[in-house]
Amino acid sequence: MTDYERQTVRETTTSPVDHRVAEARTVERVRSGPTGGEVVRRAVALLFGVLQALLILRIVLLLLIANRGNDIVAAIINVTNPFIEPFRGMFALDRVATQPGIVLDVAAIVALIAWTLIEALVIAALSIGARRGEDATPA
Repeated sequence: MTDYERQTVRETTTSPVDHRVAEARTVERVRSGPTGGEVVRRAVALLFGVLQALLILRIVLLLLIANRGNDIVAAIINVTNPFIEPFRGMFALDRVATQPGIVLDVAAIVALIAWTLIEALVIAALSIGARRGEDATPA
């Protein structure tokens, strides 16, 4: 059952003599939508997802010798630069160039892995205070 479905529980007891319903009780629980904590976690996941997609695009564009003069390619490279810079110089090998123009941006791959781990930590931290069934992330 998802958070948005209704749950109705009906209990009835019948009399053993005349088989009439002696007591009926209905419990209805309704959830109107995601909780505030869930909305925050979804927003964080969306932002990190966009960043991860841009980093993957950067890696692929550099491998496919994309024209850096193209506005879209230049925008992707410029937007992702600040997220890659903290990881440049971590290893002796930042870039691998095999043929003229083909570049494997090792720093971008490290950044992609690091930002994914940071996303997992942020979402886990946001889920610490969540109660099971109300605000917890699905298992």
